[in-house]
Amino acid sequence: MPYIRETILTTIGGNGEVHIAPLGIIQDGDHWIIAPFRPSRTLDNLLANPVAVASYTDDVRIFAGCLTGRKDWPLVPVKGCPVPRLQAALAHSVLEVVEQQDDEVRPRFRCRVAAEEMHAPFTGMNRAKAAVLELAILVSRLHMLPPEKIDAEIAYLTIAIEKTAGPDERQAWDWLMERVKVHRQGELPAHGKGS
Repeated sequence: MPYIRETILTTIGGNGEVHIAPLGIIQDGDHWIIAPFRPSRTLDNLLANPVAVASYTDDVRIFAGCLTGRKDWPLVPVKGCPVPRLQAALAHSVLEVVEQQDDEVRPRFRCRVAAEEMHAPFTGMNRAKAAVLELAILVSRLHMLPPEKIDAEIAYLTIAIEKTAGPDERQAWDWLMERVKVHRQGELPAHGKGS
């Protein structure tokens, strides 16, 4: 099984506009694979500018926010790189594409780590943060999952929220649960592809 690291990925389009998306990057030896769905802004941006910045953050509101239309998170420049990173990153990696493999569903970009930097300490694990991250992944796949699977996952994840969540985790959870509610009402499709 591949090792996947959940990140907030920033890329830049041909017009210079920065795009932020939650995306799991896949370890491939000393390299990382970025595999965005087709169609997506991340894919378009990597084709236009083959460099990305993976920000590692424990602020789960950013993952939840990106999936619920809240993408206005502060960014800061990265020295020697045209793509900025999240201001809230504990650390980041600059990923330069060295090889591209086309695919009808998920093209793969094999990247080398061009630079890495630490910004803040990691202060420990929290079950509620993990639960929000799992719900964010679930929300990105609502269009692919049966309702009973969604209900079972939410019931289990709710335990960690009730026992260990702070204000940030509760806010992120509420944003995601609102997306689940809207999806169930059929008002608009869940955000899955298109990152």
